[in-house]
This record gives sequence, C-alpha cells and structure tokens, in this order.
Amino acid sequence: MNYDHTLDKRQLRRAFERAAAGYDRAAVLQREVCDRMLSRLNYIKYTPDLILDAGSGTGYGSRKLAMRFPAAEMLAVDIALAMHFQARPSVPWWKRLSPARGNRTSYLCGDIELLPLKDACVGLVWSNLTLQWCNDMRYTFSEVRRVLQPGGLFMFSTFGPDTLKELRQAFRSADNHSHINRFTDMHDIGDMLVHNGFATPVMDMEYITLTYDDVISVMRDLRAIGAHNVTHGRSRGLTGKSGWQKAIDHYETLRIEGKLPATFEVIYGHAWKPQPRKTIGKLAAGHPMKDEFHLPE
Repeated sequence: MNYDHTLDKRQLRRAFERAAAGYDRAAVLQREVCDRMLSRLNYIKYTPDLILDAGSGTGYGSRKLAMRFPAAEMLAVDIALAMHFQARPSVPWWKRLSPARGNRTSYLCGDIELLPLKDACVGLVWSNLTLQWCNDMRYTFSEVRRVLQPGGLFMFSTFGPDTLKELRQAFRSADNHSHINRFTDMHDIGDMLVHNGFATPVMDMEYITLTYDDVISVMRDLRAIGAHNVTHGRSRGLTGKSGWQKAIDHYETLRIEGKLPATFEVIYGHAWKPQPRKTIGKLAAGHPMKDEFHLPE
C-alpha cells in the first residue's frame, strides 16, 4: 500500500465532525446515488429483520430504508458523532419511555473497517459512498461478511478511479503532493468480494458529472461534505499562491460551455453471504464415499 494515499482516520473523523451541520445542503450527489441504490432494491426480493447502515451520515439512507422495510430494526453506524446528532430526531422524554412499535433506529459511533458488532447479527448491510474512506477494503469486506447473517445481503456504492479526474490533473500540474484520495477499480472490488467468500456479486458503474462556475466552488462543495484530502501524503503546509494558480489555470482549460466539470465514477455492487454447506452423512476411515452417499453394501 502506498503510504502517501493511506487515510488519516483522525483527520477523517474531524473533517466529518466539522461538516455535519451543513452536510445536507451540499450532499446532492450523495442523495442521488442513494436513491439510485434504493431503486436497485426493486429487483431484489429480500426482507431483512435488522439493517446496518454503514456510514450513515445524517441519516438520509436510514430514513429511506426504514420506510421501505417498516418492520425491520435499523442500526446506523458512522465514524463521526456529530453526524448522528444531525440524523437523530428530537424525541420528547416521555416518548422515550414507551418506544413506538415498528421500525426503530439505534445510533452507534464506529468505523466500518472494525465494526463493533457480534457475528452473524445483520440481515442487510447497506453502505452508500463510504467504502472509499477505508484503508483496507479487503479487510472491510471480511468485517461485513462476519456481521452478516447467512443468506444476508451486502449492498453498496463507492467511487471509482476516474472520480475528480479533472481536479487530480489540475493539481498534478502544481506539485507532487497527494491532493485527491485514492479510489479502487470496479473489477478489483468484485475480486475482493469473491476472495472474501461472497456469492453472486453484481457490479455496475456510471459517470455522474456536476458542473461549476469556478474551481473555488468545486473545493467548497467538497469541503462542505467533509470530502477534502486526508491522506498521509497531503502537503502539511498551505499550497502556495503560485501552486494554486497553476492548478486553477489548468482546470480552466477543461471548461465546457462556460462550466467546469467535476466527474464522479460511481460504482454500485451487491452480493450475498452464502448459506453454510450441508454435509451428508459422516466420513468413515477407508470408505469416505460409501458412508457419505449411503451406498448399499
């Protein structure tokens, strides 16, 4: 692993803590991708009893899932406590003494790379645009598989390598520091799912391009959703005036019809935790096939 692209989780948590209050005003793309994920559930016949929203943010996805599965319990997990404060509705104390029947949401601070949950407890793990904030996606998948019930569903979205390619190119002309987080290829993600024992993975991808009037607006939106650079290879000082100007000048060459593009490669996937295999009969020393398949004497 390239250490320059390793995420600093303390900085990541702080970034999302600071962004929580204004997150919903800027998270247009996150809501759109969530809605497109939800539409994919129309083709999957499955009703979970407990749903884990891994990287729940301010709760947009949790609320949508609660409406779709009103009998299910919901567990919202996010690395930033301030996100939960935005997501959790204000409930009078007397209502807390007698919780309403039906869907209930619990809130837990935690990292998707090390879930504080017991084995095989969740029917659906849902993760909208969170996996790109993991340092070890392979291990994250093993954690997801661990907490899933046999026959449970893992459904997710994340960003691919072409995400913010315009901004990456612009900064590359300015210096050698890491300015954009690293993103994983769709095919590599599919391979990791198979390696971790998931069954019948389904992957697809699309490009979504947002347009802006200027580079500052791009950076402002990214900062508003907590998505600024938290890699160890980032510059520890402020980018110099000449460096910024080089990046801006390069980005300006990409202007189309008066607007600056910001491309996001969005990857969608889902896979199942298989049921355990059933063993027929017992193996006898010297005659394994005979005992296993109950062949006649």
